[in-house]
Amino acid sequence: MPEPQGDTPGGPPRRGDRRPTMTDVAQRAGVSRALVSLVFRDAPGASTATRERVFRVAEEIGYRPDSAARMLASSRSKVLGVLLTVRNPFHADMVESIYPVAEERGYEILLSAASPTRDERKAVDALLGHRCEGLLLLGPTLPTSYIAELGRKLPVVSLGRHFRGIDVDSVHTAEAKGVRQAIAHLVELGHRSIAHIDGGRGPGSAERRKAYRAAMRKHGLDDYIRVLPGDQTEESGSAMANVLLAERSAMPTAVLAGNDRCALGFLDVVWRAGLSVPGDLSVVGYDDSHLAHLSHIDLSTVRQDPDRHAELAVRCVVDRLDGTRDQAAEFVLEPKLVTRGTTGPPGRSGIMRFASGGDGVET
Repeated sequence: MPEPQGDTPGGPPRRGDRRPTMTDVAQRAGVSRALVSLVFRDAPGASTATRERVFRVAEEIGYRPDSAARMLASSRSKVLGVLLTVRNPFHADMVESIYPVAEERGYEILLSAASPTRDERKAVDALLGHRCEGLLLLGPTLPTSYIAELGRKLPVVSLGRHFRGIDVDSVHTAEAKGVRQAIAHLVELGHRSIAHIDGGRGPGSAERRKAYRAAMRKHGLDDYIRVLPGDQTEESGSAMANVLLAERSAMPTAVLAGNDRCALGFLDVVWRAGLSVPGDLSVVGYDDSHLAHLSHIDLSTVRQDPDRHAELAVRCVVDRLDGTRDQAAEFVLEPKLVTRGTTGPPGRSGIMRFASGGDGVET
């Protein structure tokens, strides 16, 4: 099946780091890869002697199929597990898109949420305990070693984060391109003092932070580069808004938040302080979650396509389960800046009134 245009398939892991594959079994057994797939799926088309030879070679080179052969001794569950963060609105958007795609391929979805009182490992353990055949991890923050271990047990796809050198698939947006679009938009509006609230260890944050610095330098704004510590939560956005408000006259004219959640927390504080957005301050998020569309928020943001994420993620897992692919793949999707009501030309009137000791409320 040809890969869709606009997506960038990644290469396989380095040979020295990867486990034996179905292709290796086929070459050593002297049969086609398709025939090996039939054997491990217990499908008709291979003689008894061929089956025995394939299983013997697989044992000799240490090949263990991702799913089908492992399930010969038991019935298929036909269930895919989804790890999500319960407070992340973009994850909710992706789950909504995952359901119909999975159902079309004959699979049910089981959700397990991480929260402040339930870590991601516990959420994943619950999915494994319910005999999920494959896992879709939405923005996982788990260590690479743990993800690699999961990938040795069953098909795994990571959405929003790419793990290099291990046998898991990934689907994510071209983070740097999205940040470049956001900075270019603000510069075209006339902004120079543009700050970035960092996403900490959140998925895509390192790439966004690096891209922000590069984009500012590209526009000759080296002296205005400012990365504020944070993470991908509303609390982080609120905290950084209070930091900037305390500086008063040193406040930037525009802020690129680590994601939409961070932007919403930031907006809440600056609105309560009496500042006008975008009259006094422009704000850009990242994700284009459903909350960004609400009329009273109307957030300018970088769109990540949840429908396309869902389609590719489910395909990745099902292809592994069907035995049609046994090497890791990476799919990189195009971002798109969506401009709404939180960005406009720079204006300092409300900020200067706030800085001069007024209550910041426009009259």
